[in-house]
Amino acid sequence: MTQVMSASTLTTSGRSSMSSTCLLGRHFKLTKESHINLEHLHIARKRSLRVEAGWFFKGGEQESDATSERSESANEDILIFFFQLDLATQVQRALNLEEYEIAQQLRNKLTEVETEVIRQQEERRGSTSKSEAQDMAINILRLRADLQKAVQSENYGLAAELRDDISKLEAESLAASAKAQLYESAQYAFRLGQKVKHKKFDYRAVVCGMDPVCCESSSWKETAHVEELSRGSNQPFYQVLVDVYADPNILVAYVPEENLLAPDQPDLGRFDHPYISFLFYGMDAAGDFIPIKQLREKYNRPRHEVPFDPPEENGKDA
Repeated sequence: MTQVMSASTLTTSGRSSMSSTCLLGRHFKLTKESHINLEHLHIARKRSLRVEAGWFFKGGEQESDATSERSESANEDILIFFFQLDLATQVQRALNLEEYEIAQQLRNKLTEVETEVIRQQEERRGSTSKSEAQDMAINILRLRADLQKAVQSENYGLAAELRDDISKLEAESLAASAKAQLYESAQYAFRLGQKVKHKKFDYRAVVCGMDPVCCESSSWKETAHVEELSRGSNQPFYQVLVDVYADPNILVAYVPEENLLAPDQPDLGRFDHPYISFLFYGMDAAGDFIPIKQLREKYNRPRHEVPFDPPEENGKDA
């Protein structure tokens, strides 16, 4: 059974973007029966408290260059995912206790959260870009019809303005179509749950999310020196959980594909992170983690695991 934690117990940072959680706190206040307490999360952020894995281990107060890839937005994305899991668990619990009114209230809140998350994912991952490109194509056709009328009426000033508008829309439509196409045809070198190693900073990590292109803010890209990457921002970027023993100052990093390596041999060593037990069932025979069903569905990825060899019968070798 997958373990689910309350959102109020999750590790977070005072520098996190508050947009998504504020949205949830503003629109999805929970009933007394709900044990998620988003107010605690808001209070912690307002007081600029930084709660990191580092204070469990010595040396946590010293930051390394690897922190340039630390992603508060990726961490926030995981927090909201936990929030969804927790709500779903509460719905089932209420049903088991035959508290149908409470179950319906929680189900309504879960539906609202899921609808908003889907909208944000579509906007981020290109579905919205595809519909925008279609709308722009229709507008271009209308503007071309207006342009033809303006030329026929010898209104050349208006015709010049319409040509400029058409050129601008065509460029925007091309960019939106390209973004949508990237998400539809994305190819990833690494899997959910796969253990990886950072080429530059040498820390161990586990993949817990992925985007076909960099979806971070301009300020984050500048801090992480994305423009200096050989493949730039138009390559897959991965949300990774960083082993707190390898670097206690980072919980979640957002790393370009070119900076990650898969181990040559199965990595069966200990891996510690506060999110592991909530995102994965456990390790397979290769040392990689098996993602829970909800995480696979979030990224539309298949289940993958290397099974352990079954015990030999009668003590004979295969």
